[in-house]
Amino acid sequence: MALLKAKKEEILKELDEAVSGAESAVFVNFHGINVSDETALRRKMREEGVTYRVARKTLLRRAFAGKAEGEIPSLDGEVAVVFSKDATAGAREVYNFQKTHQGILPILGGIFEGKFVGAEKMSEIATIPSREVLYAQFVNLINSPIQRLAVVLDQIAKSKS
Repeated sequence: MALLKAKKEEILKELDEAVSGAESAVFVNFHGINVSDETALRRKMREEGVTYRVARKTLLRRAFAGKAEGEIPSLDGEVAVVFSKDATAGAREVYNFQKTHQGILPILGGIFEGKFVGAEKMSEIATIPSREVLYAQFVNLINSPIQRLAVVLDQIAKSKS
């Protein structure tokens, strides 16, 4: 289906706005995903503040030209892009979806810290926990020695009484 020039310009403008406001972008191949799974994926991503957008590869290449250092990864198959203001949220949401839907929505690459990166690097980024989880882990790490000391002191007090 041919797109009118005005529609292409509108899509490019939307992609440009999304790219400029995003900390990261992930390119995925959505071939093989059914409508109900895609609807669930979009709903979950929206809840997490992540945007999922399907566009033609030529429009994606034009929208991302000059937006990051390096060369855009190979965009094979039917391509969608996932944007996020959180640097890891987009990749993490795709990764979480992949865990429950084997073989669907493979990561093709993306943009992270102003550079185009490949699928392997984006997959590594996807496994980084959210900021809230990292804060909780850090607090637990700091609190752990204090808790152990309190338990030991309590045991000593009990043994002396």
